[in-house]
Order: sequence, then structure tokens, then C-alpha cells
Amino acid sequence: MIPLFTSEQVRSADKFAIETLKIPSIVLMENASLNIYKAVRKNFLDLNEFQPIGILCGKGNNGGDGLALARHFINNGFDVVVLILTESKNLPHDAKTNFNILNELIKFSESSRILQYKTKKDLKNLANCQLIVDALLGTGTKGKLRSPYSEIINYVNGLNGYKVAVDIPSGLNADTGSGEVIFDADLTVSLADFKRGLFFEKGYKHSGEVVVGSIGMGNTYFDELNTEDYLIEPEDCLEAFSLRDTDLHKYSSGKVLTIAGSGNLPGAAFLASEAVLKVGAGASILAFPKSIKSVAQSRLKSVVVHPYEDANREHLSFANVEELLPRVEWADVISIGSGLGRDNETLKAVRAIISKQSKKKFVIDADAVFALSSEEFKKIDLQNSILTPHQGEFSALLGVSLSELKEDILRYGKDFSKSNNTVLVLKGAPTIIFTPNGEALINSSGNSGLAKFGSGDVLTGIISGILAQGNNPELAAVAGVYLHGLAADLLREEFTEFGISSEDVLDKIPSTISFLGNSCE
Repeated sequence: MIPLFTSEQVRSADKFAIETLKIPSIVLMENASLNIYKAVRKNFLDLNEFQPIGILCGKGNNGGDGLALARHFINNGFDVVVLILTESKNLPHDAKTNFNILNELIKFSESSRILQYKTKKDLKNLANCQLIVDALLGTGTKGKLRSPYSEIINYVNGLNGYKVAVDIPSGLNADTGSGEVIFDADLTVSLADFKRGLFFEKGYKHSGEVVVGSIGMGNTYFDELNTEDYLIEPEDCLEAFSLRDTDLHKYSSGKVLTIAGSGNLPGAAFLASEAVLKVGAGASILAFPKSIKSVAQSRLKSVVVHPYEDANREHLSFANVEELLPRVEWADVISIGSGLGRDNETLKAVRAIISKQSKKKFVIDADAVFALSSEEFKKIDLQNSILTPHQGEFSALLGVSLSELKEDILRYGKDFSKSNNTVLVLKGAPTIIFTPNGEALINSSGNSGLAKFGSGDVLTGIISGILAQGNNPELAAVAGVYLHGLAADLLREEFTEFGISSEDVLDKIPSTISFLGNSCE
């Protein structure tokens, strides 16, 4: 896994480099600007030297990085338009030094200019730039942007051309991934190392591709830091798909009971129960209303249907609990919730099944999450189980608004997992896995093609099938979430993000496991 760092940890790296490694701060700025230039040239091969590069420079050292970057562009034949938000006399020492150098160099570049921003009209100087660099604000910025930053960012976001953020898109909180007005980057060059806020919530949307820009201090400092946040890599999933014993049989390779579906939402049950088998589990049984069992039996080929007596109500009720308990005891994992509905009798049954068999491994999804309150979770032993809500379900569970959750999603997720000693898979873009020891594992696969009905049900089945094969909950969650997203990424190459269906993802699982193994050899 790739470690992700807080803004305070990264800011402290500068101090370590200067005080311990004795690297002058202006050398750090020079290293940063040179590596930003290299990253831009590597990622945007079609830059035209005859079109200008626009660089927005703030009042601090982030602006100094932009001033030094402008010099590298000029030295390589590009014209630049630098728009700076303050007089040079107000700049910090290193930024002022780079301003003075650039001010002299620019005299030899007829079409390059340094302009001080005074009014919004000055932004028109960026209208024809093929690339615009955001060097306005660094990681220390918190809260709502003040004028003129919000006006500048809104204007620039509406311009054509590539956009690059230096260190972090201005307006984004580097720790919480939140913000209101945020620079919309195609590429973010994260200086020194990765900041966690670049990879979830607003950071996921506004950072574009994220690469590290070295400041010339190596990994000495970061290798010794403790971190709770990580980005999932393909290799992190492989353990869940290790070689199987030759004498394995259908009941020793994982048994899953899926309690899912109703008259209104039968398809969720089919997707979840079929996905169990696609990842290698040996047995999948679907508990389904008897009055509509023919729908399931005509759809499912390898999944065994257990029809429970529903008196034509087409949903689970409390009267079914005792009937289902033998099946619950038989299973290695119980997947519960997908498409069950929210009838009061159904919710009562869910609470009874989970509380009566709390020592079993559960994957609790959708309507089963709705059935339980935060206080009820605290009373149940879920250390071997996984909870898989989307953000709306999780915010309702916590009793906070969705906007509150998004403002500090890592804190809410970590607090819940630690207090309930369970693995939380918080579905979103991206999905984040929270562990009982306080870690946040951010998924790095997937695309908007997964934003379809049934996608979450497939994920629930994938995780259940992997968990049933003897994997621990954290590994099952990591492998399941990454595999699910990778299947969508492979499908995007065939259908684009618009044409991917949940059934496509389901069918793609076996070949995706093969692709994952081959790519990591």
C-alpha cells in the first residue's frame, strides 16, 4: 500500500530537510520547480512552444514555486504569462529571489510577461494559454476561500487548456478532502510525498492525475513516519487469490448464505448471490420469498434458492427467522441486506438474525444497515464482519447530514470502525475501507461506470465470497473493492464508462482475477 500523509507531516518535511539535512530552502524550491516542469512535460506531450503557459502565483512559497517554474518554461523555449497576487516586496525571501531572477530573464523573452493581479479583468491575459498552473495556495490553507481567490479559480476553471496544480489544488483541504471553490486540475504535482486529501471526496474529483514531485530530500524522513492512511495497490489483493489446495471441494471452499431480495427489488439478490461464486466460493444459497421463487429459479443457474414462506407478502418477515437459522448456522458467511426492502417486519427480522448469530461472519449491506442503529451495532460482536453502506446510508446510521459527513469523512469512518471493532467499506467515489485499528484504505481502481443500479450488490457478493474462503475481513474488503473497480476499468476499454452495466461487471470478475495475477507477476 502507498502511504498517504497529513499536511502537517509534509510541512514538517521542509523543516527536517533544512535543519537536519542542511538543504537550503531555496534549493528545495528549485528542486520542486524543476520536478514540476518535468512532470508537466511528461504528462502533456503536445504542448506547443508558440502558445503561452499561464502561471498563477500566490503570496507565499507556493507562489515562489510558480515563479521558479516559469523560468524553466522560458529556458526551454516557452512563452509565459505570470499573474502574481502581490508586489514583489511582500514575497517571502526565496520567492522574492525567484521573482527577481525571472524579472531579469523575462527581458530576453519578448512574448513573456509578469503581471500583478489587481482586478478580474487581468484574468483575460490567461484566456489563450494552453496550460494554466495553479501556484496560488499551499497545504496550510483551511476554510472558505476569500476574495480574490474564489473569483480567480472560478474564472480559470472555465477556461480551455490543461490545468496543473502545484502541491495541491487551491481551495482543497489537504487533510479532509473538502472545499467549496477548488481549482480543477488535470494534473497535481504533490511535493515531497502524497497528501491524503488528494485521493478522496473533492480531492478525487479536482486533483486529476496525482504524481509526486521530489524536493530533493529522498525518503529518509517519510520512511520513519507513522501513518494511518493508504492508497490500495494491485499487489495488496493477491493474497486473497492464492493457489488453492488440490483436494478442495465445494463445501470447503466457502459457503455463503445470501439473505436478499424482495418483490420490489429481486435483481439485487441475484447479482449478490452470483458474485459469490464468481470469486471462487464453493456454495451459494439465496434465501428468497417463496411466492416469487420462480423468478429466482429461472434466473439463477448455479446458486441454490432456499424459498422461505412469505404468505405472498414478497418480503422477509420476523416469522422467517427461526426457519432460516439452520441455514445461517451452515454458512461460513451471511450476506444480508441487498434489496430486502424496509418493511417493519423485514427490519425486525434482520435485527433478530444478526443479534442471534453475532459470532458468525456477516457482510451487512443496504437495507440491513438501515435496520440497525449505531447503538445496536455497539451491542453486537462484529469483529469478523464487514459493513458495506454507501455514504447516504452511513450518514443516516450516524445521525449526521451527508454534508457533515463529507466535511470530515475520514474521522467519521475511523471513529465508527474503532468503536464497533469492525471493517467498514464506505462505498463512494472512491470507496474507502476503514479498519478497527484506525486505518483508512482508499481504493485506487474504478470509474464512473460503476454508478449504476446493482453495482453495490455485485460488490457485496464479491466481498462475501472472498471472506468465505478463509480470508480475514480486512483482506476480503481490500481485495473485493479493488477487484470490483478493476473489472470496471477493464470494461471501460471495451464499452466506455457509459456502457458498463452491473451484469457486465459480474461477468468480468473471473478474467479480472486472471488479469490481476498476470499483471503482478
